[in-house]
Amino acid sequence: MAVFKVTKCPTDDLSLTNCAITNESDFPGVRHIRINTGGGQTFVFSIKAHSSVPRYHVGFSLPQRKWAVLSLNQEIGVEPYQPEEYLSSIVLEVDYMQKKTVSQEPYDSDEMAKEFVMSFPNQVFTVGQQLAFSFKDKKLLLAVVRDLEVANIVALKEGRDAKPKKARIGQLMPNTTVQFEKAETSALNLVGKSKGLQLRQSIINPDWDFQKMGIGGLSNEFNAIFRRAFASRVFPPEIVEQLGCKHVKGILLFGPPGTGKTLMARQIGKMLNAREPKIVNGPQILDKYVGESEANVRRLFAEAEEEEKRAGPNSGLHIIIFDEIDAICKQRGSVAGATGVHDTVVNQLLSKIDGVEQLNNILVIGMTNRKDMIDEALMRPGRLEVQVEISLPDEEGRVQILDIHTARMKSYKKISSDVDLSELATLTKNFSGAELEGLVRAAQSTAMNRLIKAASKVEVDPEAMEKLLVTHADFIHALKHDIKPAFGTAEEILNQCLLRGIINWGSPVTNILEDGNLLAQQARETDGSGLVSVLIEGPPNAGKTALAAQIAKNSNFPFVKVCTPEEMVGYTETAKCLSIRKIFDDAYRSTLSCILVDNIERLLDYGPIGPRYSNLTLQALLVLLKKEPPPGKKLLILCTSSRRQVLEDMEMLSAFTTVLHVPNLSKAEHLLNVLEASEVFTNAELKQITHQVHGKRLFIGIKKLLALIDMARQTDERHRVIKLITKLEEDGALEDPGMA
Repeated sequence: MAVFKVTKCPTDDLSLTNCAITNESDFPGVRHIRINTGGGQTFVFSIKAHSSVPRYHVGFSLPQRKWAVLSLNQEIGVEPYQPEEYLSSIVLEVDYMQKKTVSQEPYDSDEMAKEFVMSFPNQVFTVGQQLAFSFKDKKLLLAVVRDLEVANIVALKEGRDAKPKKARIGQLMPNTTVQFEKAETSALNLVGKSKGLQLRQSIINPDWDFQKMGIGGLSNEFNAIFRRAFASRVFPPEIVEQLGCKHVKGILLFGPPGTGKTLMARQIGKMLNAREPKIVNGPQILDKYVGESEANVRRLFAEAEEEEKRAGPNSGLHIIIFDEIDAICKQRGSVAGATGVHDTVVNQLLSKIDGVEQLNNILVIGMTNRKDMIDEALMRPGRLEVQVEISLPDEEGRVQILDIHTARMKSYKKISSDVDLSELATLTKNFSGAELEGLVRAAQSTAMNRLIKAASKVEVDPEAMEKLLVTHADFIHALKHDIKPAFGTAEEILNQCLLRGIINWGSPVTNILEDGNLLAQQARETDGSGLVSVLIEGPPNAGKTALAAQIAKNSNFPFVKVCTPEEMVGYTETAKCLSIRKIFDDAYRSTLSCILVDNIERLLDYGPIGPRYSNLTLQALLVLLKKEPPPGKKLLILCTSSRRQVLEDMEMLSAFTTVLHVPNLSKAEHLLNVLEASEVFTNAELKQITHQVHGKRLFIGIKKLLALIDMARQTDERHRVIKLITKLEEDGALEDPGMA
């Protein structure tokens, strides 16, 4: 321990820093010293260097000399000091420096707390220490340290209970809670939340609980966000500086609508003990006046900029949440028009988040369900670098979400004991969080409707309070009639394709259905790419669409989408390609997906005269049929076509995993199987038909045959058989073997 002498602080400005002043050559690289005044008394000070202080002297302000009982030219022992404890809170007793000063002007303790942290960054404080504190342009204050609590960093690292503990000495941090108490008999008028002993949260609330905050099924996503964006903010700045680590400044949450992106962002804002988050809807930024849209972006960052200039690394965290960020951050050059307003807004946002004059005290959270529309420069590291997909919840996540939305009903015993949330989670494959909430609401409305008497006037059962109970049947009713998932099965279209059912007229039908089920199983359980594409081809009216629909239904995949030419009548080539692309993009969001592409040659605008076809649509389909789904996702593609040779000429057959052929009915027994299943003809009529077709060549599609049977159904019983045979011969479906 070296011997130094006590001297005065060289300037008034330096006395307001609360630092002891040393010569530049005495303690190079040292930030804190401990002094020994004799008699076992030691005091710790943060230091600054100044050339006007003689070597082997330490300059102290008057409050410092009073606290440490120092006299000028007194000899003291001095040694470097390294703080080991970081302050979680500090309580200061304040009064006017000049006792004669009396004023009723209010002092905002919240502003004082911010000013205190910015005025004395990373300084060491001791209980009982006195210091001068200049609050803005108001009177000079005398502050005395009354109480200190330090964070238990070791416990935080080990994941144990990290409650703050009392301490005699500690280092001030940017997130230290600062509280002020008025000294006894003082005329100081303190206002604000930082007055007294009111405690505030640290940067991360240790009592954070998903269940209470209303987020379910997003634990993994939140852990990823916390690891990337917030873990560095829990540790003291010293440690972050030693790592050379920069805080993440942007998060992008993307995924299908209704999966909880906005909810997640809202709760992140609440979870952090930072400035009040600024929540901005994308379209609010845009303004019809020239330059106003860019000015709106600048205003969002103005407060953070101003604090960054004043406080530097000790600035508080400013959170800006952009909902529907794709509205203002579209790919530059993609928006039509000569104004280029969108482009300049994107440029302004890019420069503010991570431009030449970058801000380190901001966290931008963007949300979108159209990640493909956002300018790629916004998603590079340093900007919105943490990109988390908030996807459709899995079964465990659906249980959590249903549990959250039924918690209130459970607490008031308004839900029946026969409601099994695990069973409901199984039944609600591919439901988003919003759709699950809608399901609970629909079940509640069904239950309430039972207690409403709608006669000449609407009346509620007077005993509704006691009788009201949401049952399992209410949820099943809501599932069947009210809520359909956006990424679910296209049941109506499939049922329409299977209006007449599947008539098993022979072994070809059995074989195709068996092969289809095996291919669906292959798509479900394969360890490879997870892509199985099947072409179901055959002559017109052979029943290809019905068989494809049956295979899709048998697969029991949660996402089944049907892509038909009927939906795209009048579409331009580009619009048709975008529509097909969207169907495939939606399929990639589900774990198990099936796409049925019906009548593929019509989708390609094929015409035999010419021949003509849409090359743009062909190329799009070729790419999508071969594109493997994302890791962990499985996709079964079923395509139907009546023009195998055309597809072969277009080099499309190689894009399919396998090709299944659906033949026409070619034997008398095939015909009789269909006639028996139709239940239109009597046994005697069936024998007559058997006799009529014996020895003749038969070739007809199942759809054509069913149409002829429907015609025969309307015919008089005496002429029914003749009518059927005549129509078969007229259509060329039935002819003698000798006829060419």
